[in-house]
Amino acid sequence: MSAEMGKDVIRSKLWEESAEPDNPFTANACFCSGYDVYGQVLQQATYLEYVYLLFRGERPSGPVLRSLEILAIAIANPGPRDPSVHAAMSASVGGSPAAAALMAALAAGAGVSGGAREVYQAMQLWAQCGCVFEAWQTALAAPSMGGKMQVWPEAEHPPGFAAYGGRCAQPVLQTLAALSANVGLGCTQWLADSRERLETIADHPLAMPGVIAVALTDMGFTPTAGEMLSLLLRLPGAAAHALEQGETGYRHFPFFSLDIGNDPGPVQKAVEKA
Repeated sequence: MSAEMGKDVIRSKLWEESAEPDNPFTANACFCSGYDVYGQVLQQATYLEYVYLLFRGERPSGPVLRSLEILAIAIANPGPRDPSVHAAMSASVGGSPAAAALMAALAAGAGVSGGAREVYQAMQLWAQCGCVFEAWQTALAAPSMGGKMQVWPEAEHPPGFAAYGGRCAQPVLQTLAALSANVGLGCTQWLADSRERLETIADHPLAMPGVIAVALTDMGFTPTAGEMLSLLLRLPGAAAHALEQGETGYRHFPFFSLDIGNDPGPVQKAVEKA
């Protein structure tokens, strides 16, 4: 390959490379939004600072970085009750390779009910309504936003609120409190102050996708970027649980019993059949 042919092959606003003198297929230096990744960022930045730089093209301020750290910890492991983690565990216990377990987690954690697409829809609401209570009243009274018919089913609850449950879960409250205590996040603080009124209008309690959405909105992410980032940040827990479940085996796979109040039970069902 001639030197002329090797020029300007990679076209990207966020990334620039120069090739090795004797190997045009290997990078000699890499720059992310002007920062030398291996000569500068590697030794001077944290992982989440670099993630923010990749997504936003600039360094995060102190409050934004702290909020991103809080959010990353809060959603790194949704736990085995979460469909994405459960899917990764199922793949691993069945002997699937690591990539399959993570792809299962992404697939199960991508939807409109607790998944990344719900984060996207909730961020659209924040872009539409901001911190105007009357706008939220109108938006929450309207039918839920659907997605592309071929991909996303119609949402059965307002984006950012829990499909089930009578009150806001404790981890959601704790995450919202930690984020709202951080200086400079106006919408997050407004949500903390207005949460109960919004829950009354929505007739559903606030859920973690709603907290993720408002925090990412305050950090300057677009809904599309927020959807992508929320998928990325939830993978560590799925990976850890998949590894653990692969070692313990299917005989110790967790199943959660449900207490259904109106279930007639096996005895009553048998009597009905007789």
